Amino acid sequence: MQITLDDLVFDVDVAGPADGEPVLLLHGFPHNKESWTETAPLLHEAGLRTIAPDQRGYSPGARPTDVAAYRLPHLAADALGILDALGITTAHVVGHDWGAAVAWWLAAKHPARVRTLTALAIPHLDAYQHAYRVDEEQQHSSQYVEFLVSQGAADHFLADDAAQLHAWFTQAGEGVLTDAQIARYIATHTRPGTLDAALNWYRANDLLGDDLGFGPVGVPTTFVYSRTDTAVSELAVKRTEEYVTGPYRLVTLEETSHWQPQQDAGTVAAEILGRVRAHTA
Repeated sequence: MQITLDDLVFDVDVAGPADGEPVLLLHGFPHNKESWTETAPLLHEAGLRTIAPDQRGYSPGARPTDVAAYRLPHLAADALGILDALGITTAHVVGHDWGAAVAWWLAAKHPARVRTLTALAIPHLDAYQHAYRVDEEQQHSSQYVEFLVSQGAADHFLADDAAQLHAWFTQAGEGVLTDAQIARYIATHTRPGTLDAALNWYRANDLLGDDLGFGPVGVPTTFVYSRTDTAVSELAVKRTEEYVTGPYRLVTLEETSHWQPQQDAGTVAAEILGRVRAHTA
């Protein structure tokens, strides 16, 4: 379905029992709402209703040209607007990668709208930024961010008829993304304007500079961390608990890579379901 917010039109997948607990699924970079293809059916089987939008920059009708339009408050406002359009006051919020950053923001800034938070792969960004300032491991792990905001990054990704993009997906996926999964993400990012808009998430939000100012999160929270994820240091993971004042659960996956919803949908679905059942209104 499509949902219009002001002059932006978002593509949104809504599925599962109409009377099920609402679960908002927020994808990250460089994916789309199909990030949840493996996970959402497991949630539906458990009686949950899922709302999975293509976030700003991914839907062809929701692609502003101004870089500042991709700042976190705008991404969070989109998520709330989609819930409003569906008549949903509060939801269980799940995010992976950049979707987790948006989810952390929603939980910190709009706690009345968030029943529970399940953050996948990305820690609380205040903890991430603290680690980047003092921890060599995180500084090394964050080098990819510097590359993504560098001049010409989008041109590099789209070179050679998407051959470079395919190679990047294969490398970034650490061999765990299937050919079918890679193909669906390449199909999205080779549409005119998509990749450049998606990179605006990094350009608009200074992950490595000034404090983004998320602040504490008081809602029941689960953070799912993969030990083999090269993007996040153990210090950032450890410090995340300090920014959660509500019930908190850290789940550490020993073998699953950064791409948790694709590689280990069963574990991801189980953690979401456990958090929802423990804190259902």
